[in-house]
Parts: sequence; C-alpha cells; structure tokens
Amino acid sequence: MRQVAIYGKGGIGKSTTTQNLTAGLGEMGKKIMVVGCDPKADSTRLLLGGLAQKTVLDTLREEGEDIELDYIMKKGFANIRCVESGGPEPGVGCAGRGIITSIGMLEQLGAYEADLDYVFYDVLGDVVCGGFAMPIREGKAREIYIVASGELMAMYAANNISKGIQKYANTGGVRLGGIICNSRKVDGEKDLIRAFAKELGSQMIYFVPRDNLVQRAEINKKTVIDYDEKSAQAEEYRMLAKAIDGNDMFVIPQPMKQERLEQLMMEFGMAGI
Repeated sequence: MRQVAIYGKGGIGKSTTTQNLTAGLGEMGKKIMVVGCDPKADSTRLLLGGLAQKTVLDTLREEGEDIELDYIMKKGFANIRCVESGGPEPGVGCAGRGIITSIGMLEQLGAYEADLDYVFYDVLGDVVCGGFAMPIREGKAREIYIVASGELMAMYAANNISKGIQKYANTGGVRLGGIICNSRKVDGEKDLIRAFAKELGSQMIYFVPRDNLVQRAEINKKTVIDYDEKSAQAEEYRMLAKAIDGNDMFVIPQPMKQERLEQLMMEFGMAGI
C-alpha cells in the first residue's frame, strides 16, 4: 500500500488535482482511500458528487468514540473510499489536531487493513504548522507530491514544503516523488518548473494544462473523468495517474535559498521577453 500526501500553496488546486488524479487511478482499477486533511472538508466533494459527508471530528463530537467505520467513510467514484478529517469550531483549537485524530481513528477502526493500493492525504497549505506536517512527521505518508505553478509564491511554498520533507526524511522515511505543475499559463512555465524541480534534486512528474473544463466539472460536482470521460483534459489526468503509478524516483529534496529561487524566476520569466 502506497501512502501519498499532496501538499502545496493554498489555492493552488491541491484538492482538485488530488480528486482528478485518484479518479484516474480508480479507473485503472486501483483501490484507493482519500483522507481530506482540511477543515473546509472539501477534499472528496467531486468524488462523492457534492455530498458533504460528516467529518471525523464532527462525528466524534456528536457520537463519541464508539462508532463504526461507515460513520466516517463513504464510497464515491470508482469505489474510492472518502474520509474528511474536519476541524475545530472556528476560532477554537488547532486544525492540525483533526488530522492526528482522524488518522488515529481510521487506524483504530481498521481502515488501513483493507485491500488498498493507495491512501492519499490532501493536506492544507504549507507545513509550518506541526499538525499539518503530521502525515510526514509521523511517517504516515512516505511519498510526497507538491502541486505548484510557475508563480513565485507557489514555488516559494513548494520550496518551504521541501524543507519540511528534508527535516523528517530520516525519522519518518518520507521522500519527494515530484512536482505536479498545475498550470496557470505563466510565461515559460513548463521549463521553469522543470528547472525548479531539478534544483531540488527531483522531477516535474507531470504538467497539467489549464482548461476551463475543470471548472465546469466542479460546478457539476464531478471529476473531469466522470463529467466528460472523452475530453482531452480527462486524458491529461489519466496520464498524471499513470505517471504517479509508475514513478520510481523518490528523493530527499535539497531546498534552495530565496535568492536562488528569485534568480530562477528571473532567468525563465525574462527568457521570452
């Protein structure tokens, strides 16, 4: 069983990418569990056709700890098992605790004993908070992919996340599997992200082109493959799924200094001018 965490800057498209990627893997016949690690609890919405399932934390608050697995897990597209960690009430407590509590509850209820090929953790934002770093700190996820684009702040976040992976590489056994470029149509974006990944000692594992079909599918509460299986964008997500499934390059990243990151942006951002 491969345990994978998806990280990246807030708003970069982690949840959308994760759900479309897992839809591609599910279509291949892989058995998958997706654990949403965001208090917004929107990591499984497209897989479940918009169903806002009750989060683990809400269930524990209302039902106590004596619960069944199907209280907190629902099956969605391609029989993908879906769980949402949830978070505390707004303004109270640490949202990172939701991840810790959820994973502990899933382990207790035997969710990981199922015949799974993959477990995906869709994790909120950066890893500056110890709670959100939990999947890599505790060795729950050994395989990390960072969603980025050719924008400076997306790359800055990806570089920061690489520092977290490097920090826990020896204790948790975590490795970087690559950068997924979720395109924003930035000038020279593909070459820039390739160079950025190479500087980290990693790879751009896939370049996902920007297509408004993704937004249309989201409005219809579906993944792209479910919404329009014959579209070019559906094929892009199938190719991303194949790239992840066949990946054998896992590294301890070597984050760069801020000055080098900005220099890289200048090199590629000015190349077409």
